[in-house]
Amino acid sequence: MPFALILGFIALAIAGGVAISYIAGSAAVLAFIATGYGNYLAIMPQRIFSQIDVFTFLSMPLFILAGELMTRGGVTRALIDLAMLMVGRLKGGLGYVNIAASVFLAGISGSAVADAAATTKTLVPAMVDRGYRADFAAALTAASCVIGPIIPPSIVMIFYGALMNVSVAAMFAGGIVPGLLMALFLFGYNFWAARREDHPGGAGVELPPVWPTLVRAVPALLIPMVIVGGIVFGVVTPTEAAALAVAITVILVFVYRMMDRGTPREALRHVWTEGSRAVESAVMLTGSIFMILFAAAIFGYLVGIMQLPQVIAETVTALDLSAVGYLLIASLVMFAAGMVMDVTMALVLMVPVLIPAAIAAGAEPVHVGVVSCLNLTLGLISPPFGGILMVVSAASRVPYLRLSLAVLPFLGVQVALLVLLILVPELTLALPRMVGLIN
Repeated sequence: MPFALILGFIALAIAGGVAISYIAGSAAVLAFIATGYGNYLAIMPQRIFSQIDVFTFLSMPLFILAGELMTRGGVTRALIDLAMLMVGRLKGGLGYVNIAASVFLAGISGSAVADAAATTKTLVPAMVDRGYRADFAAALTAASCVIGPIIPPSIVMIFYGALMNVSVAAMFAGGIVPGLLMALFLFGYNFWAARREDHPGGAGVELPPVWPTLVRAVPALLIPMVIVGGIVFGVVTPTEAAALAVAITVILVFVYRMMDRGTPREALRHVWTEGSRAVESAVMLTGSIFMILFAAAIFGYLVGIMQLPQVIAETVTALDLSAVGYLLIASLVMFAAGMVMDVTMALVLMVPVLIPAAIAAGAEPVHVGVVSCLNLTLGLISPPFGGILMVVSAASRVPYLRLSLAVLPFLGVQVALLVLLILVPELTLALPRMVGLIN
């Protein structure tokens, strides 16, 4: 009964538009009181700071800042033009461009919502102008943005790795193949939809000029190469890679402005203006994330006191479930949670309770982590409270209900990939093993 009241409080707060960080903190404190462990709250400050004193967490604000700079400084536009140059003349070409752009952007920002905001205003109007249905264009944009947190860098994976003490570098390597497979699955659906709905495409489609597009886009591709290559091969830590990503992005913003305007003073003024705005946005988002981390520390402490992971592990053992069987059940629970919760909130509530039992049953921690992050990220495009759906709906002016219905086929394709990844762990683990990050 007390937990039902807490869930009711969370639902009402979300419906009332309360910031998720405040909801997480309030729910964590109420959970202690509801379970009769209120006296343990006295030690909370020490527990909170000891749990978030993790070097990896420093990379999050830097990756967020890099994503903000990328969006404001023209890097996003350069990568979209490159995608258009590569696949724009295929039938349904703008659909392929949409997906390919998300793959390129995923290697920089690590945030699905940031990618959604960056691509919706650019690609959805272009697709509608060329004959695509508005709801299809918006739904494809929303679905392709899920690639962002799977291909490294990934803010969600950093959060998960620090929360569960799993190697972030190994998770980054493990996310590359699933992210590319998701793009391939979406390519397949777009191929079918283009023929069913007779989407435009062909030799008559206007493409951006080749050399100017390559000159602007190729340097932008250095950012994911530095991030992914540096982390996976152990040259830099995730935090150092994030700092390098910010530095390269600032240089690119300056160079792009020089190419457009031709004066160093104008370029420096542009970098200063857009950089200031990017820092402000990054600080606000980082503050919100760390408030949620505080709540995660509180929930983690409560889960440990109540020994919930041990109870679930004993249940799994008694039922004689395999690691894959239990992971399928746990994924169903997490998917349901992701439909009504923010990703970070669902991570705080679900992962410490459900995941230790899967690892105890024999699942590889990196595989479980990547699958869990993908699972919870799908909640961003799952009705009724999908965060990406809300962003895309607002930016594209497609009604939320109409967009929620249009995204269901794409969501079905992505859920099929999730099940495949659970059943075939080597799709996730082969690359981390190949580079020596796991045994």
